[in-house]
Amino acid sequence: MMRLAWPILLVFLTGFSLANQPYKRTLKLMGSRFEITVVANSETEANQFMDMAVEEITRIEKLISSWDPNSETSAVNAAAGKKPVKVSPELFKLIQRAISVSKLTDGAFDITYASMDRIWKFDGSMKEMPSEEMIKASVEKVGYQNIVLDEANSTVFLKKEGMKIGFGAIGKGYAADKAKELLISKGVVAGIINASGDMNTWGKQPNGKDWMVAITNPMDKNKAFALLPIEHGAVVTSGDYEKYVNFNGKRYAHIIDPRTGYPATGIISATVFAPKAELADALATSVFVMGIEAGIDRINQLPHIECIIVDDQGKIHQSENIKIETE
Repeated sequence: MMRLAWPILLVFLTGFSLANQPYKRTLKLMGSRFEITVVANSETEANQFMDMAVEEITRIEKLISSWDPNSETSAVNAAAGKKPVKVSPELFKLIQRAISVSKLTDGAFDITYASMDRIWKFDGSMKEMPSEEMIKASVEKVGYQNIVLDEANSTVFLKKEGMKIGFGAIGKGYAADKAKELLISKGVVAGIINASGDMNTWGKQPNGKDWMVAITNPMDKNKAFALLPIEHGAVVTSGDYEKYVNFNGKRYAHIIDPRTGYPATGIISATVFAPKAELADALATSVFVMGIEAGIDRINQLPHIECIIVDDQGKIHQSENIKIETE
């Protein structure tokens, strides 16, 4: 359930005073490219704010990383099938919300996807499809229904030995949300957390205009097909524009349906706008897996959430209330 994301942020910075301007820092965090932009009165002030954001994102990574053997997530995975593990209230609530999204999407999103056997290869090395038996076996330990939460004791238990949870599909979004929340609490009036293409904004540009996001055309990634304003919200794109395989004339995306073990088909990109990046992250992956009709139908039922889908023929589909300004 890994994603590729590529919205391009267009920031029109004209007509602002030197005392109130954006400052940006680009660095690698959580194994991905992050861009942190804050509107501040001076470079010194901006650097202090950006340092706070980096510290917060690093803290989140230590909490949710399944690569760090000392993280709470690793402790939960190591005890799968054996015993419950006490976790911090923060991680407990994150897992609770993840399960809620799993229920909402009928399992198209599932943090136990980390239990899946990696039988599909999207690096050009796979010459034939895995067998039906292999595919079925690859998801035997996947299933959010086998996560047992005990709120009174703040424990998490994975029922099956070998089960794992992972936050690859929502981790960067959650970290961006937390960094944004922290900066707002410190008085930063506007900014952007760009977590490898997952955009999370608040406030406005110093010239008073909304931050603008350009959505790249997945059929030609050097061009954008839509330009949209985004204020105090997040936008995330899931896509297979580079990672996919073709078998018997059918295109299979690198995003795997955790319920079946088969790659998603029919969609090249799914972009979701939501109040929080964590939710946008989860829903972008879910829509990709659910397909055009079911995905848009589910998004239309959710308040303050919109989506744009590009199918494998290059046709654009969108939810009811989104307005696309084409370039």
